[in-house]
Amino acid sequence: MKIQIPYGKQFVDLEVEIPHEVVAPNFVEVKTGSNIIDEALNNPIGMGSLEDFARSSERILILVNDATRPTPTAKVLLKLRDILRSHDDVRFLVATGAHRGPTEDEFGYIFGEIYDEFRDRIFVHDARRDEDMEFLGVSGNGTKIYLNRMVNESMNIIVIGSVEPHYFAGYTGGRKAFLPGVASYRTIEMNHKHALSDAAQPLAIKGNPVAEDMDDAMKLLKHLNIYSIQTVLTADHGLYAMVAGDIFKSFDIAVEKANEVFGAKCNRKGNIVLTAAPYPMDIDLYQSQKALENGKLALEEGGIIILVSKCRDGVGDGTFLNLLCSANTCEDVMCRIDEGYKLGYHKAAKMAQIGVYAEMWAVSDLHNDTLRMAKLQPSKDIQKTFDRAVEKIKSQNKDPYAVILPQGSLTVPLLK
Repeated sequence: MKIQIPYGKQFVDLEVEIPHEVVAPNFVEVKTGSNIIDEALNNPIGMGSLEDFARSSERILILVNDATRPTPTAKVLLKLRDILRSHDDVRFLVATGAHRGPTEDEFGYIFGEIYDEFRDRIFVHDARRDEDMEFLGVSGNGTKIYLNRMVNESMNIIVIGSVEPHYFAGYTGGRKAFLPGVASYRTIEMNHKHALSDAAQPLAIKGNPVAEDMDDAMKLLKHLNIYSIQTVLTADHGLYAMVAGDIFKSFDIAVEKANEVFGAKCNRKGNIVLTAAPYPMDIDLYQSQKALENGKLALEEGGIIILVSKCRDGVGDGTFLNLLCSANTCEDVMCRIDEGYKLGYHKAAKMAQIGVYAEMWAVSDLHNDTLRMAKLQPSKDIQKTFDRAVEKIKSQNKDPYAVILPQGSLTVPLLK
């Protein structure tokens, strides 16, 4: 059987001749994207119309995702163009979290047709610029909440996000636009340290300390006037659903819709798991790790997990790689984290936990030495790598069984 595996913007055919199953986001019927957007904007949940919101707002700040998310921001903004044009004070803030700012091409991807018209009103959050931040309070878990001061200065916020499972925050979207989206580096670091908790899992909100921090940040912003636009995509980045209005109610409904797409049934664990980070989530190794984390849910102890990701921009934040390459084994990585946490260490911890549990291989454009430092066995050919894994499992006198996640970054295997 041939299975198409994404690699960058292309696909590679993988021939699979052993017992296996393909675990992918569920097929869902979709309406025309334009109709979905119109219906959501015409029927906001728990709030009045967006037109009324704009008329009653002296100034508006629009929070948008950076290019690491497939959020259809450009399509939504195009629908809002007339409202934005008629307002005297509209600004945009790219909620990068701790990521780098967008390139010129990425600005075009995010803003689409309105970019040239509004480019002089677009700002990029920089988590490391402490002078741009203001202190709001402390979360129940002790995280000091510093957010970009543009948020409180504007008071009226439009949030455009996308909701999908997240490997330690439970879900993306909604409150995540504020923390980590426009939070200070120190706040993000304190929040992400909670990712080391066993309770920080995909689909988990209640009891998840990372998600609890985000909710606490929103309580500190309850004085703001926030209009939320939350999208849910299909696996191929088509628009499946959109909910507008109150940020909490819209998020809750979007979560239900996201579960319909991304919670995929898995019959049994495999001793071989191939998990791919599709474009644009293959931007770097830091982001691609999410595909590993989801794939782990379908992996037998002592098995082999194969990450497929082009890693177009390289490693990404190098903190986690520095930690991985400073330790001889995955067990050593965990010991070093116990000695002191830095932002990015949660990535190293999650990878090291897999490395203790099973073998980690990777097919990527990254240099082989870089992959080895990340505790990944390197390869450049998807078919040869998969075949080699099959032979290794057979050499251990085991019957090979593969679980294949072509959209690993977006798929949460749900074992029966």
